[in-house]
Amino acid sequence: MDGTAMQIIICRSILEGRLPEMARNTQVAADPNAPPITQILAKYVSSHPSKGWSEAVDHEASRTFLNWVGCAVGAARHEAAQAALAAVRMLEPAPQATILGRGERVDMASAALVNGITSHTFDFDDTHLKTVIHPAGPVASALLALAEVTGASGRALLDALVLGVDVECRIGNMMYPDHYDRGWHITGSTGVLGSAAACARLLGLDERHAAWALGIAASQPVGMREQFGTMTKPFHPGAAARAGLMSALLAKNGFTASARALEAPRGYAQVVSTKCDWSEVTGELGSRFEISYNTYKPFACGIVIHPTIDAAAQLRAQGVKPAEVRAVELRVHPLVLELTGKKEPQDGLQGKFSVYQGFALGLAFGRAGESEYSDEIVRRPDIVELRRKVAASADPSIDEAAADVTVTLADGSKKHVFVEHAIGSLQRPMSDADLESKFHGLADPVIGEAKAQALIGACWNLARAADVRALCEGARP
Repeated sequence: MDGTAMQIIICRSILEGRLPEMARNTQVAADPNAPPITQILAKYVSSHPSKGWSEAVDHEASRTFLNWVGCAVGAARHEAAQAALAAVRMLEPAPQATILGRGERVDMASAALVNGITSHTFDFDDTHLKTVIHPAGPVASALLALAEVTGASGRALLDALVLGVDVECRIGNMMYPDHYDRGWHITGSTGVLGSAAACARLLGLDERHAAWALGIAASQPVGMREQFGTMTKPFHPGAAARAGLMSALLAKNGFTASARALEAPRGYAQVVSTKCDWSEVTGELGSRFEISYNTYKPFACGIVIHPTIDAAAQLRAQGVKPAEVRAVELRVHPLVLELTGKKEPQDGLQGKFSVYQGFALGLAFGRAGESEYSDEIVRRPDIVELRRKVAASADPSIDEAAADVTVTLADGSKKHVFVEHAIGSLQRPMSDADLESKFHGLADPVIGEAKAQALIGACWNLARAADVRALCEGARP
């Protein structure tokens, strides 16, 4: 039998499900000690007591929700939101739920999608630094839409937010960095599980139905890193929110899934990652809450650029002027250049993934908010000239959260700044007042200062709200 005939037989065997046993057994050996994490997490989500954590954890949940609302409202008029809503309207959705920062109402699945997109459009949202997951986008977007339709209380929403983020980030801890290095956008791929878990909690699903919700979601990991710098990147948390919500609704109505969907040899974790540290899921479950490690961005771009912007802003504060700069030597972790190595960004979205642009903005403006990431500023001749003076090199000895900058001035003198932890990190966190100021900067142009201030108050008082619908109404222009 020649090689061509053998290939035909093998192809037929694959199509008919008759691949020879020797060929079928080429799979990498599965972990024989995988704990039943699908069932463990389902029990946790369905039975953990309301507010079964410290006041500090509860306050961080409120900070997470406040920051998410501000980011979503702020991007409500962005062209990505316009495009997403145009697509949604073709489905002729029922007016069930609010699009934050807009007058339209759509079905709850579409609201979860669009609010998830807008919350991540500016790349200004929260970050769980251990995994670079943006936790609130998938989870809060699904929760608010579901809570608005069901008339859930603020307390119930916050409970579900804490637990959903915990599931999302614990799964991320289990797989990071292998899963991320493979090219998955971890916010979408784990966010669908966090969203499903949160919605299962809000719906009051029992352990069996919560396990189904997680199982259905496990078949829908969302997002590839190839899309960074395009509108499809913020689509990922929106799609994860919608998929997680639908998973919980399907499970509630009896749609079944594997009881081992997360941990089985051909289940979620062992398919999308070779690293599966099960202890990251089960360790201190119910006593350590990952939302406690959430952080919030002062700069509207990829988190790994923040130390560089911080360093540039410090140089500006020391009196360094862009016109005086002859050359910039920037040393960063290799991941920084892998993610944000665009030397010549052409628009604002691409600029958010350029560490060179980030340095230029930090030195020129002392900040890097959404207004600094406009297409006009990215193309401005003086900014282009300044970023071209930056020579960036990868140094594995420097932490992902750090940056080392040496500037040579026109007179030959040098200035050096090393940022170990940027502003907004766990070590240098944004205060509540910082978050409110950021919220106003995002929301005031969309809904007005008075409504933005009232919405801030509603977010801080969410735990005492009998019904979240008043908050939703307050987010409409």
